[in-house]
Amino acid sequence: MLTAFVNAFRTPDLRRKLLFVLLIIVIFRAGSQIPAPGVHVSNVEKCIKVVEEGSNASLYSLVNLFSGGALLQLTIFALGIMPYITASIILQLLVVVIPRLEALKKEGQAGQTKITQYTRYLTLGLAVLQATGIVALARTGNLLQGCDSTQYPLLHSNNTETFLVLVVTMTAGTAVIMWLGELITERGVGNGMSILIFTQVVATFPASLWQVKISQGWWTFGVVVAIGLVLVAAVIFIEQAQRRIPVQYARRMVGRKMFGGSSTYIPLKVNQAGIIPVIFASSLLYLPAMAVQFNQENPNQFIRWVNEYLVDQGHPVHMAAYFLLIIFFTYFYVSITFNPQEVADNMKKYGGFIPGIRAGKPTQDYLSYVLSRITLPGALYLGLISLVPLIAFVLINANQNFPFGGTSILIMVGVALDTVKQIESQLQQRNYEGFLR
Repeated sequence: MLTAFVNAFRTPDLRRKLLFVLLIIVIFRAGSQIPAPGVHVSNVEKCIKVVEEGSNASLYSLVNLFSGGALLQLTIFALGIMPYITASIILQLLVVVIPRLEALKKEGQAGQTKITQYTRYLTLGLAVLQATGIVALARTGNLLQGCDSTQYPLLHSNNTETFLVLVVTMTAGTAVIMWLGELITERGVGNGMSILIFTQVVATFPASLWQVKISQGWWTFGVVVAIGLVLVAAVIFIEQAQRRIPVQYARRMVGRKMFGGSSTYIPLKVNQAGIIPVIFASSLLYLPAMAVQFNQENPNQFIRWVNEYLVDQGHPVHMAAYFLLIIFFTYFYVSITFNPQEVADNMKKYGGFIPGIRAGKPTQDYLSYVLSRITLPGALYLGLISLVPLIAFVLINANQNFPFGGTSILIMVGVALDTVKQIESQLQQRNYEGFLR
């Protein structure tokens, strides 16, 4: 491993790419620490300390995770990469239901460029909405629950000018983050947005882990680390697991040349949906819980029910709803991203077939059968991993920044594996040994 790192930095081209990525990460983390104009920094720090010492998990823990803790600190990069993630998911869903977007996707690079442009526009729109909601909650004191907003106001002024400046600043911060991610993709080692997400998650990891030691002692700290290592190993195993369906291509004559006769396979991953179902489920539970925060003075029966069952992340109803939503969205997302009919038609067009299965409709039915069976363990795996921080919160009374949360582990392991594979492929192109031997 150390030799591979040395070889990576000995190669001038690869060294420039790695140093460029490190430079972008430094700029990114610096922007996550600069407070937005109009924010009362000392009061924000006091309120964060009060919230962390409290017993309630934060309603905004997922968004705060993707921002590396910048959301609750109200920095210029407070929204983080979350608006871009949401916009990308929405565009992927719209491609399936809007024929115009589906046609663009089939046009190749030109169509993908157009879809990327739509994603940027939608990201800015979502950033404006999210920034408006966050600043409104900061003005009313509901952003950091458990802290007295009258004693520690989060903003210097509650006038309209300060409100607009904060919204514009946070939206501009999201646009800068998009640009930084694209720079890493173009001039770095690829996976720009994923690397930025990885950076934000890892940034809060040491402090969260040490907080467990401070609040629970060395014994619980050791148990948490041991469980975390087991979880990381399990995530690596599942993320790499796949079902390979063999495909044989028949020989065919085109002009004077013979084509085909090769064997390949269709790799169906156990976790075909990635982390998307977890984000879907968290966002769906986050919306009603956030909506009731604006009407806490005169709560009706529905608001009281949401506060009791959905806002409290340690409640069994919240856990059960979270788990079932993850399973549902796993099947839903896999069904819209992998089309067995399209794969079967393409195989038939180019003379491919699965040994023992006839081309056409039987191939489509077989792929659907295998996909539905392999998605079940992937959905259960995502649901169980995502419940780890909620169960830990109940058992050891950890705070909302429990380090080995399901989402954080999935991001860290997944992005780390993809980045290592990217660097390894470039090392192997230059006749060096890679990281994975």
